[in-house]
Amino acid sequence: MARNFQGLRVVGNAIVDEAGARVVLRGVGLGGWMNMENFITGYPANESAMRDAVGAVLGEARADAFFERLLDRFFTAEDAELLAGLGVNCVRLPINQRHFESDAEPFKWLSRGFERLAAAVDVLGAHGIYSVIDLHAVPGSQNQHWHSDNATHIAAFWKHPHFMDRATALWVELAGRFAGNRWVAGYNLLNEPADPSGLLVGPWHARTVAAVREVDPDHIVFLDGNTYSTDFSSFGEPVENAVYACHDYARDGMAFGGPYDGDASRLEATFLKRTRYQRETGTPIWVGEFGPVYTGVPESDEPRYALLEDQLELYASRGAGWSLWTYKDVGLQGLVHTPPSSLYMRLFGEFLGKKARLGVDSWGSTDREQAEVMEPLHALIAREFPSWEPYPWDARSTTDDLVRHLLFAQAMVGEYAAYFAGLDDAALDALADSFSLASCVRRERLCEIVASAAFAMS
Repeated sequence: MARNFQGLRVVGNAIVDEAGARVVLRGVGLGGWMNMENFITGYPANESAMRDAVGAVLGEARADAFFERLLDRFFTAEDAELLAGLGVNCVRLPINQRHFESDAEPFKWLSRGFERLAAAVDVLGAHGIYSVIDLHAVPGSQNQHWHSDNATHIAAFWKHPHFMDRATALWVELAGRFAGNRWVAGYNLLNEPADPSGLLVGPWHARTVAAVREVDPDHIVFLDGNTYSTDFSSFGEPVENAVYACHDYARDGMAFGGPYDGDASRLEATFLKRTRYQRETGTPIWVGEFGPVYTGVPESDEPRYALLEDQLELYASRGAGWSLWTYKDVGLQGLVHTPPSSLYMRLFGEFLGKKARLGVDSWGSTDREQAEVMEPLHALIAREFPSWEPYPWDARSTTDDLVRHLLFAQAMVGEYAAYFAGLDDAALDALADSFSLASCVRRERLCEIVASAAFAMS
């Protein structure tokens, strides 16, 4: 270890601190912040398309000012204080590479992104909370969906060495800047990779780990498995000082699944399958993402809270750390969310209703929206192309992605941006301020469950 480094490290199947005491990382992901997602802040399609459309309405300078203020308000010291009060000791910080370089000038670093990220790490550290820096969206997109800022259903990252080299170069730059920072738990090198061949995930991670450790030999690396962090077969023998992070979303907790019937054995079977690599290699178990979505209807949400409690009990029994998805949003999944009375929700409430009616967002859709259109199409696909087995899931979900989550979503991008027309600077500020903690409300039941689990593992 480097001299004076007092951060976390991996010893056997545990993460330990500088004194050798076991540390179980338990916390939340800060989705929607330095990597925006459609269901979190309410826009359709992918982040870059939305930003371009809003910029066309407001002008580049005013749009930039709005988005910067939104990020300023989305996470502050007050948010860190709330999380510390819930017993959280870790926040996973998803980032989009667009904050650190541009496609127009690759490998030219943008100081503003690094400064924002460093400020968040410092704020969390001041509250005794570790950060896991998570590269959530890279040039070309490492998976097939919106959360990697993908405007298509093709993960082009795996097709172009240039894209892969840029992501590795960013990690070298990040590692150089955060080397020696004890409040950085580690580097989550690539969120939910989905390489259809399975042949590139392992080698890219190996190259990137080696490059990072040239400038920072001390910090833990967190490695997501292929196919949305569920398959670790591409990795072979584990590298030293590494955590192989699985994701563990339960179908019964999704809008298209459930209701949960209380059978925790099925949760355990899935968890054991997804953590087989970690258990066989004797490396730490950390669930980088999991968590139900909610409806606001008590009879629908209570089974989802029960599922969450059962997952947390399962993780505790296995000594697994966890990072719940997500901290703040417009009401689907967050510990806190914007209320109906906020300017943002008053302005976009009808629009959000249309998105829900059309099933435009993958996350939160029931997969039954627009059945009069979609079911005949699903039947046609099944009849005419019975052997079609698209990666990563199946024919039905891919058809939904192509029609509802891409075609419908992209058709709505301009409609979303049009709501910004005519807003003066004061209104734009108030719109961004809708996401400040002072303007948000807590999902009390969820906060209670998180606090109970977090303090129990302290």
